[in-house]
Amino acid sequence: MRVFRTTFLLVALTLMLMMVGQYFGGRNGMTVGLGFAIVGNAFAYFFSDKTALWSSGAQPVSREQLPRLYAVMERLAAKSNIPVPKLYVVPEAAPNAFATGRNPRHASVAVTEGLLQLMNDDELEGVIAHELSHVRNYDILISSIAATLAGAILWTTRLGGWFGYGGRDGDRDRGGSGILGLLLFFLAPFAAMLLQLGLSRQREYSADQTGARMVGNPYGLISALQKLGAYNNRIPTTAISPSTSSLCIVKPMFGGGTLSSLFSTHPPLADRIAVLREMTIIPER
Repeated sequence: MRVFRTTFLLVALTLMLMMVGQYFGGRNGMTVGLGFAIVGNAFAYFFSDKTALWSSGAQPVSREQLPRLYAVMERLAAKSNIPVPKLYVVPEAAPNAFATGRNPRHASVAVTEGLLQLMNDDELEGVIAHELSHVRNYDILISSIAATLAGAILWTTRLGGWFGYGGRDGDRDRGGSGILGLLLFFLAPFAAMLLQLGLSRQREYSADQTGARMVGNPYGLISALQKLGAYNNRIPTTAISPSTSSLCIVKPMFGGGTLSSLFSTHPPLADRIAVLREMTIIPER
């Protein structure tokens, strides 16, 4: 079901791009918008890991410095049959973690100092399994594709606004075309953003479940999510930037409220925990 939903959201973004491009400029309008988006997101795809690590002040750590973290990472990476990612620590009191990198061979996992101090061994294992699941599931690739499509929709609507709303053949009703073009100008990027957020939320659910199967039970991750939710409601994040927050295992505290939750890249923690509690675990071999 998660795979179906992911596919559906990507197809929906693609169809939306085709519709908006066709309306504003036919094939040329769609091609120009897609070209802009691909260039921008290709750069993000290849360099977003370095940007995320640099912006959060993450520092590489060796096995001698953090043998506990390396032991968990190496055990789970071997179990998942993927290379051990590069490990980093963020000088941050708020507990959190994130994975970045375009594929398992170019992956990095960063944890905050607060997370290492707060988590017991089972909880740390659950968090690391979640992050390795993002790596193994190629979530960065999927997110990049979604960002490319959403970015292309944004560029296409903006180009349509610059060169006039619709009416490219001069045979449309100008009033109706103008209203429809105006609606597309504002609503299409908004709808694309919501679809992209929906895709991001599905990736979090998937990483939770894959991580629980990797470990063999969901209990360490459940306990970790409960702690992370409680502490991140009290400790503001200072090192991790808002642009990197979508990568984190839980949403850092940058603000609250209903509107903030609506546009969050993370599903509610209560929902994630409920899904984990209902899982029937078949351990991975």
